[in-house]
Amino acid sequence: MAAGTKRDYYEVLGVGKGASPDEIKKAYRKLALKYHPDRNKGNKEAEEHFKEAAEAYAVLSDSEKRTQYDQFGHSLGGSGFQGFEGFEGAFQGFGDIFGDLFQDFFGTSSRRGSSKSGLRGADLEYSVEISLEEAARGKEVTIEFPRHERCDECQGSGAEPGSHPTTCSQCGGHGEVRFSQGFFTLRRTCPRCHGEGKQITKPCKTCRGTGRTTKARKLNVKIPAGIDDSSQLKVTGEGEAGERGGPRGNLYVYVTVKQHPLFERAGNDILLEAKIGIHQAALGTQIEVPTLDGKVRLKIPGGTQPGKVFRLKGKGMPDLRGYGMGDELVRINVEIPEKLSPEEKRLLEEFGKSHDGSNQNQGLFSRWHR
Repeated sequence: MAAGTKRDYYEVLGVGKGASPDEIKKAYRKLALKYHPDRNKGNKEAEEHFKEAAEAYAVLSDSEKRTQYDQFGHSLGGSGFQGFEGFEGAFQGFGDIFGDLFQDFFGTSSRRGSSKSGLRGADLEYSVEISLEEAARGKEVTIEFPRHERCDECQGSGAEPGSHPTTCSQCGGHGEVRFSQGFFTLRRTCPRCHGEGKQITKPCKTCRGTGRTTKARKLNVKIPAGIDDSSQLKVTGEGEAGERGGPRGNLYVYVTVKQHPLFERAGNDILLEAKIGIHQAALGTQIEVPTLDGKVRLKIPGGTQPGKVFRLKGKGMPDLRGYGMGDELVRINVEIPEKLSPEEKRLLEEFGKSHDGSNQNQGLFSRWHR
């Protein structure tokens, strides 16, 4: 486009003359995404809009060029803005914004994020199984597992002792390579050195250049009191060693609490079902019930109905965060004998005759007619 026919750069980007650099960047990014050639293949009009927006951004994103443009417009003594030297030269100076565009278009970023100190090690997982009693008290378990350790021979460098890594021949030590994509010159992590900028010409014979060897690791892990089934404990820095001196990953210990033959857990409370005879429920009694700390005596008053729940304060699970103890809830199940001896039948019949059955029935039905 000739200088006389060019639209105002602020108008092109759709921002005011007082727009901040961040507002200019956001406006350009929106237009670049909309009119990008890869999204508008064969559309010449979109291509022209894209070029126009790129030229406007090249000027307004540069504080010196923006000042000159605000003073003189498109014409600078007839020379115009000759600093906009084609797309490739301009795009290479757009750094941050095109890193975002690359991510949107190609699922990768042009920014260098690799670490010169090596790659972080992988996380590890280990499973342990404990009883409900151990979950209530807490426990220290000893676990042993294989993991990658730093190679003693090369001290994690991956290079044969006495040798040193050399500058990567593919990326020249930059850790990334450039390639063309339409109007763009893109950057990506170097496939040869994986972004480290260096390559090992003489790999360590012990670890074959990885900087790691496999060894058995024995570790004591504290399981806190009150832990629940399927909980996860994170042990920082006890995972795999990183490649070529990189940091360690983490260890995740998954805890399974075995099902108890008597107790059922409900949060910090534990539930227990106790069976008593019909005569004990009617007359009252004392029974011995198990808890996580041993057996205790529980008084059952006369007239106790089936399903009655008694609470033993503080006999449940400890709160994992230290907020006291749960309770033990004892639910009474009254057993009805399936077979009776002649004497037992006689006694029950006499007991039944001593009560007015009609009054009992009336009382039963009256509840439904209130």
